[in-house]
Amino acid sequence: MSLICNLFLYLSPTKLFFLRSFCKSEIEILRNSLTRIMATSANSFLVGNNTQIPSLKPKSTSQSLLHLSKPNTVNLAGKSKPVAVRCVAATTHVQDGARSGSVGSQERVFNFAAGPATLPENVLLKAQADLYNWRGSGMSVMEMSHRGKEFLSIIQKAESDLRQLLEIPSEYSVLFLQGGATTQFAALPLNLCKPDDTVDFVVTGSWGDKAVKEAKKYCKANVIWSGKSEKYTKVPSFDELEQSPHAKYLHICANETIHGVEFKDYPVPKNPNGILVADMSSNFCSKPVDVSKFGVIYGGAQKNVGPSGVTIVIIRKDLIGNARDITPVMLDYKIHDENSSLYNTPPCFGIYMCGLVFEDLLEQGGLKEVERKNQRKADLLYNAIEESKGFFRCPVEKSVRSLMNVPFTLEKSELEAEFIKEAAKEKMVQLKGHRSVGGMRASIYNAMPLAGVEKLVAFMKDFQAKHA
Repeated sequence: MSLICNLFLYLSPTKLFFLRSFCKSEIEILRNSLTRIMATSANSFLVGNNTQIPSLKPKSTSQSLLHLSKPNTVNLAGKSKPVAVRCVAATTHVQDGARSGSVGSQERVFNFAAGPATLPENVLLKAQADLYNWRGSGMSVMEMSHRGKEFLSIIQKAESDLRQLLEIPSEYSVLFLQGGATTQFAALPLNLCKPDDTVDFVVTGSWGDKAVKEAKKYCKANVIWSGKSEKYTKVPSFDELEQSPHAKYLHICANETIHGVEFKDYPVPKNPNGILVADMSSNFCSKPVDVSKFGVIYGGAQKNVGPSGVTIVIIRKDLIGNARDITPVMLDYKIHDENSSLYNTPPCFGIYMCGLVFEDLLEQGGLKEVERKNQRKADLLYNAIEESKGFFRCPVEKSVRSLMNVPFTLEKSELEAEFIKEAAKEKMVQLKGHRSVGGMRASIYNAMPLAGVEKLVAFMKDFQAKHA
């Protein structure tokens, strides 16, 4: 349903109040006829020299059903001019617990980017509705003090929901930090070991390799297995790993975003006092994980649970408080733990968005249900690749293919650029593979709806029919 009303009014407070009242009444009619609809919140008019229109401030509600288009004429030098106002009732489409490719009056694409990546459509709409005035506080999340009661309620609920999702034991701390997973490559050895301590690394892709290079600055980093010679297409048998008996920790990258290799199970450190540390940036909250198997889990939020700017660290509490004297204060886990992630100004809006995503995942039924949906999407795409009889190829060993990042190539590599270009015309973007490996890559995180994968698979089959 859509309501189009073209009203030519003079820009006076009295008539603007009338305009608001008129649109409000129409909203109520639509609201009564629709059972579930999310939409864009009203935007303030741009009216020239900082002129404000208080009567058109958007309501703080996720049920707002209209947005006001940019006026054709504006108030210049204090003179009233006619303004055309277009009220549009927005629509959304729901499929398999995730939203499809159109929102309101603006068409959205299926975004297969590896990160920053697509976010749940209902989460974006909720954030949009609360952007101007968060829950009647009179301010945006981006404006409120990180030590005020409003933001404290946001970060505390985000942590509580994450603990529920992952069933995080009480003996673990949850930290909301900054700097990306890359910063943790240095923070880990600075907090967990001395310069002469050994740390073992299983390197299954580019991010594991980068973690080793950074750790070498602060400890004795020992690569006990690397898949580089085989172009990072597999995970080793854990029995084959020659671990150092006194290694402080064993480090893995649980899901390699670039190469599409994912651990389906996890190795156990040989040292009884050692711990398993995992970079879970690109499969965080995509499936259930037994947190108790790890000493530290960390990851950047921008791939699966929020916008860029937030780094989440889950660390066993007895590992906190051992940072070296040279450790920068911003890399000391104890500082952040003692201050509940509020030692300095955190990425407030990013944490708020992560909290909305956690809420959404819980509403879907938790991570078992999320994993089921992710498995369905991945099976659909991998089956399409296998059924192409070599026209499309995935280099990763089948047993460790990622549910999140699907790299593939074309038998005729000269067609890859055309594939990416034609897909973009069909509103499927960011399918180009990482610059270090080429080819294509479809990142199908939690927020990618089944409809997006179905459309990609249909496009692949049509492309093959034209070029085989």
